[in-house]
Amino acid sequence: MFEVALEKMSQFTRPLHSIARTYGGLVLPGTATFFFVNDQGVAITCKHVADMIPAAENINATYVKFKAERDRLARDGKFNKYLQGLELRYKYGKEMTVQLKHNFLNCFDKLEQIVCHVHPTLDLAILEFKGFNQVLYNSHATFVKDSSRIKQGKYLCRVGYPFPEFNNFQHNPATDDIEWTSTGHQTSPTFPIDGIITRFLGDPNQGITGIEMSTPGLKGQSGGPLFDTEGRIYGMQFATNHLHLGFDIKEREIINEGKKTKVSNYPFLHVGLCVHVDKIKEFLTQHQISFSEAD
Repeated sequence: MFEVALEKMSQFTRPLHSIARTYGGLVLPGTATFFFVNDQGVAITCKHVADMIPAAENINATYVKFKAERDRLARDGKFNKYLQGLELRYKYGKEMTVQLKHNFLNCFDKLEQIVCHVHPTLDLAILEFKGFNQVLYNSHATFVKDSSRIKQGKYLCRVGYPFPEFNNFQHNPATDDIEWTSTGHQTSPTFPIDGIITRFLGDPNQGITGIEMSTPGLKGQSGGPLFDTEGRIYGMQFATNHLHLGFDIKEREIINEGKKTKVSNYPFLHVGLCVHVDKIKEFLTQHQISFSEAD
């Protein structure tokens, strides 16, 4: 049902690949999603995704300072003591993220700057990419023009990159740095998930701000489009809410593989939350960003 629409989404929806290194030495891959709204290198995503871009600069700069101070320590019997003091001052525990790097996949031939505009109240951001000569995405988003067609029970789909299967990265011991490589698996699969509109999110000052879907948005799908079978965009995935159903089971005795055992279960319904298309278009208009609409 969404085959044609998914082909359209794939032309301008892209993954943000991230690698994060903990102080304990783990290098963890992650993904998020963004999509282009015109052919001038402007995309939208979630504010919590966009916030990672300047955060990476701060995290990496802090680790560079830490390494410089660490390397100045004398390698004598007091090294471990002074290193512990340095770790305490920088608040570096084993699980603390000390490096974070991003890769905007298949977007441009080169990239010099990203200007971020974040919404003051909604989980929404505009990304303006600068310094490229050629775009590597095709087409761009087309937003539904008439929002009155957005009604409870309408069947829609979301798509994004929830499963980080790429492994083209490594830690370089010589430089004590994480880096992207030209070897390994460099892509992650798109993953669509369908559902119906269940309810709307509202704010007394802003009116309807979001759309609730009957199925969850998966981690990594944040920033992905919400669209119909024609490929018209109705919103953008930003979060999942967990609704306690109240059908709790507490230490109920069951027979499992011929043995008695007691089980407990506290079920939740996981529903996806999307920024409403009207709020996206308002924000783009506010920043004088061109976009397309269709009936």
